[in-house]
Amino acid sequence: MGNRPPDRDKLNRIVAETRRNRLQREQGYRERALKLFPWICARCGREFEGKKLRELTVHHKDHNHNNNPSDGSNWELLCIYCHDNEHARYIDQENYGVATPEGEPPPIATDRPFADLDALLKNKK
Repeated sequence: MGNRPPDRDKLNRIVAETRRNRLQREQGYRERALKLFPWICARCGREFEGKKLRELTVHHKDHNHNNNPSDGSNWELLCIYCHDNEHARYIDQENYGVATPEGEPPPIATDRPFADLDALLKNKK
């Protein structure tokens, strides 16, 4: 195999085998998920059929691709765009944490846009 050291060839075989195994595993849970769930993105609501179905992906809610219960409880179908967004948000959270200082709860909304709606509706009558 040319000038490549044997360790490199072994590494290439391992990587290729790992990719094949991942593809087989993905095909298995993808097929099951497509039978369990409607072909609709769980985030944006876009519907898929025909050739466009390839744009619908299986997202693991707990981000563990080895957690594939047969009832699909760890899966949701997401379009490729929502799936990419979900993973980007997860990575951001892992890298930067939550947007609030540690130990503090998230801020409570103080705006009350419908606070006087009842009074306004009563005045219209």
